[in-house]
Amino acid sequence: MSLSTEYPFTLPKGYVDEEGVIHREGVMRLATARDEIEPLRDPRVKDNEAYATVIVLAKVVTELGTSGRVTTRTIERLFASDYRYLQDFYRVINFGDPSILEGMEPGSPFPQEVAEVG
Repeated sequence: MSLSTEYPFTLPKGYVDEEGVIHREGVMRLATARDEIEPLRDPRVKDNEAYATVIVLAKVVTELGTSGRVTTRTIERLFASDYRYLQDFYRVINFGDPSILEGMEPGSPFPQEVAEVG
């Protein structure tokens, strides 16, 4: 049995870059302890704890279409439904059972009980 460390995803709506190009396909890697701890030192998190999620997602989303490097600005510019989708996706691959992804339609919302894992 091998451990997958990267998981492809499809955003429900898609990230619209500065040129108006829509990017829906991406890849997220498993998070490390450092990915979750490091943002706690960031001043943006000290001002707003919820910003830690933005920083973590910017670290673990390794690809988003052809948009190049994923940054906190990229994550900030996502539609709310896509941001929520990535939060749920993160919980599933890091704390849940990623095998459920095989039976899901790409970009479809996660069932409530799956999204609440972790």
